[in-house]
Amino acid sequence: MKRVIIIGATSGIGRALAERMAASGNIVGLTGRRESLLREIAARAPERFRFVAADIARPEATEALERLVAALGGMDLCFVCAGTGDLNPELDFVREEPAVRTNVWGWTAVTDWAYGRFERQGRGHLVLVTSVGGLRGCAAAPAYAASKAYQINYAQSLRMKASGSGIVITEIRPGLVDTAMAKGDGLFWVMPVARVAEQILCAVKRRKRIAVVTCRWRIVARLLLWMRCWE
Repeated sequence: MKRVIIIGATSGIGRALAERMAASGNIVGLTGRRESLLREIAARAPERFRFVAADIARPEATEALERLVAALGGMDLCFVCAGTGDLNPELDFVREEPAVRTNVWGWTAVTDWAYGRFERQGRGHLVLVTSVGGLRGCAAAPAYAASKAYQINYAQSLRMKASGSGIVITEIRPGLVDTAMAKGDGLFWVMPVARVAEQILCAVKRRKRIAVVTCRWRIVARLLLWMRCWE
C-alpha cells in the first residue's frame, strides 16, 4: 500500500488516476479547486480517500498539501496533474493569464513542494503531467503551449537534480485526451481518459523517465521534435 497525493484530482486524468490508485488498495489524498467534486469522489470509498480543496495558483496551496500529507501519515508518490489552457488566437491577456498562473507559477510551487518533501525524506516518486503540446508553439493557444514547454524543461532539470538522490521523476506527456482541455475543431486521435490513465500507471510502475501517452502519440511527438530541428 502506498500513500499517494494527486494534485488536480477533480476531473480528467487526475480523477481517473485517483480512482485506479484507490482501487489498487492505496490510500489516496485528493486536492483540487472544486470541493464538491472532491467530496463526491471521496464518498465512493471513504476508507481509501482523504481530500482538501486548494487552488495551486494561490500561495496557501502548499499549506493545504501539508495538511493532506499529515492526514495520510506521509507521502510515497505524488502526481501533479493540475493545469489549464484556452484557445486564444487574439492574444487576449485575460484569457492567457490563467494558464500562466496555473501552469507556471502554481505548478512550480507545488512541484517544488513535493520535491522538497521527498528530498527531506530521502525517497519518493514524483510524476509530472506535461503535454505533447509543449514540444512546439501553437498559434491558437500560445500560453498553453509555452507553459507546457516550461514544464517539460523543468521536469528535465529535476531529473538531473534527482540523480542519485533516491527520488524518481517521471514525466508524462499526453497527447489529446477526451477531457474539457481538448478544444478546437478538427481534433484527431483524441484518446479515452481510461486508456491514458492505464498507460500512465504502467509507466509509473516501470519508473520511466519520460512517457508519451497514448502509444500512437509517440509518432506525433517524434514528428514535432524533428520539425523543431529544421526551424
